[in-house]
Amino acid sequence: MDTREICYLDNNATTRVAPEVIADMLPFLEKYWGNASSAYSFGNQVARHVETAREQVAALINADPRDIVFTSCGTESTNAAINSALISQPRKRHIITTAVEHSATLNFCKTLASRGYSVTFLPVEPDGSLDLHLLAKSIRTDTAIVSVMWANNETGVLFPVDEIAAICRSQEVLFHTDAVQVPGKLPIDVRSMKPAFLSLSAHKLHAPKGIGLLYVHKHAKFTPYMIGGQQERGRRGGTENVPYIIGFGRAAQLAMESLDDENTRVRKLRDRLEDALLSAIPNTVRNGSREPRLPNTANLSFSGVESEAVLLMLDRLGICASGGSACTTGSMKPSHVLTAMGLKPKLAQSAVRLSLGIYNTDADVDFTVQHLPGIIDHLRGGTSKPPVSRGASRKC
Repeated sequence: MDTREICYLDNNATTRVAPEVIADMLPFLEKYWGNASSAYSFGNQVARHVETAREQVAALINADPRDIVFTSCGTESTNAAINSALISQPRKRHIITTAVEHSATLNFCKTLASRGYSVTFLPVEPDGSLDLHLLAKSIRTDTAIVSVMWANNETGVLFPVDEIAAICRSQEVLFHTDAVQVPGKLPIDVRSMKPAFLSLSAHKLHAPKGIGLLYVHKHAKFTPYMIGGQQERGRRGGTENVPYIIGFGRAAQLAMESLDDENTRVRKLRDRLEDALLSAIPNTVRNGSREPRLPNTANLSFSGVESEAVLLMLDRLGICASGGSACTTGSMKPSHVLTAMGLKPKLAQSAVRLSLGIYNTDADVDFTVQHLPGIIDHLRGGTSKPPVSRGASRKC
């Protein structure tokens, strides 16, 4: 399918790689292809560029570059943080997380529970918010780490991570936050928040898939998850993925530059799309609180339909959306996030996530608002006709 025909509304799943990022990466595929860990000057030259990229991603979260560990993705970063907390504190075998975490956290914690560790999965309120008093009460003397996401990838609901970090510090417990959905949308300041660990994934901010980072506070004990050579100051074995690290650095710069755009133009696009659909389609509800929420994310349930059918019809028109996390696509079960919020299974299975980004336009919103109400009406047995073909009426 010609990408010019695509109305891409699934930016929480992944993002288009920015042209500026591609341009910065190419020399490290074509010219500067040496091993950054080599002792000779060709390798040292590449290593200097890696350190520049480290400074760029550190600036994105206001960190010391020495506290940045490059990884393969957000999942590895999150697993590494939790694993390190347990290995570094062998007498502490309790983990606290939430019932609405990304599968990177949720499934790793379930695996750890099957291995004899104790895990508390905190519930959430119907609007997706978290009871901080319950979190504080759940901390025990054997709690090794609290891992709570900053922004929910399905609903966009934000958790008060600064307050959670403070609670953890007051009880001398390590705190990790999965901040994968946040960069470019909200400012990140680890010097102020003071988490022990923070995870990011580059493909959520217009860099390629296959590169991420783990922030490790300088006073946090850290045991490597990937055992091998002495790369990343001995904290993560494996030859450095230089082109992707370079791309991550450039994307971090662009993310800081796009903060105003995400919080003004993109937010207005999201609100116009959401409000129009809530107005035009009866028996439609927003899932999660309106605020605090990421500026780009809308999650709507359309009573009486199944999201799979909605998404197939949107796809005929070149509209890309999702029923929840891309990491759980293919599962027939309703979203664990929405069921944890108390939605009945049928309503949860009717949910569609629409997540916008800096490349979206008014035309994308107009096109979606033009067609989605008819799709829902058709699936509910109304008089509207189904979409004819992929991209048939796409004019933007």
